[in-house]
Amino acid sequence: MNNILEVCCGSYYDALQAHEAKATRIELNSALSIGGLTPSISVLKKIKADTNLEVICMIRPRGAGFCYQETDIEMMFEDAKLMLENKADGLAFGFLNEVGAVDIEATKNMVDLIHSYGKTAVFHRAIDVSHDYQKAFAAIISCGVDRVLTSGSKLNAAEGANKIKAMVELYGTKIEVLAGCGVKSSNATYILERAGVTQIHASCKKMVKDPTSTRNSVNFSVLPNGEYIVCCKEEVEAILEAIS
Repeated sequence: MNNILEVCCGSYYDALQAHEAKATRIELNSALSIGGLTPSISVLKKIKADTNLEVICMIRPRGAGFCYQETDIEMMFEDAKLMLENKADGLAFGFLNEVGAVDIEATKNMVDLIHSYGKTAVFHRAIDVSHDYQKAFAAIISCGVDRVLTSGSKLNAAEGANKIKAMVELYGTKIEVLAGCGVKSSNATYILERAGVTQIHASCKKMVKDPTSTRNSVNFSVLPNGEYIVCCKEEVEAILEAIS
């Protein structure tokens, strides 16, 4: 089986960089500086019109963790329907309860919605802050999730590779495992081999400075030095070369 790179993108520009570098799948977000939130419909539509990328859309209404208010969940399902109706190839999401276990009801309902459109259900790195990593795997499998994005409940996928491999050995025939966080051209092959996976997820990011982020004692910058994140075409190309 060929190795797959999924590029984490935060804009139409990012998607074009991934496409021009010959990536085939992206995870589409907004607000990458806080871990990625639900993108806009217009960006999704433009990407689908102008590229042949497989687009997995993030469904995440706010920053921080994944224990949501009922109003959050209601809006997540509204956003999910809109993304699916506008040609998203799948959705990435995660629901945990207050003790850090998978929210079975919300997860199952989201999977059922996604599958009703014939699309891919991806449980994202919420699993990495679950209170019991192996039980969380079993729970999302019981809900019918197709793929899980994980760093092995560690800071990055290189550190978590052994735990990822353990889950692949236990559950790899029941769910696709996508290793992500901290993946670079310099460690992509190591992570694939060490974790026993055939799919990796990388932001391929570089920082760009906006000179209008701060002035007159006013600061609109989340990241240092007035920077924001964009996708680096050359890094996408380098990872693809490394794993081919």
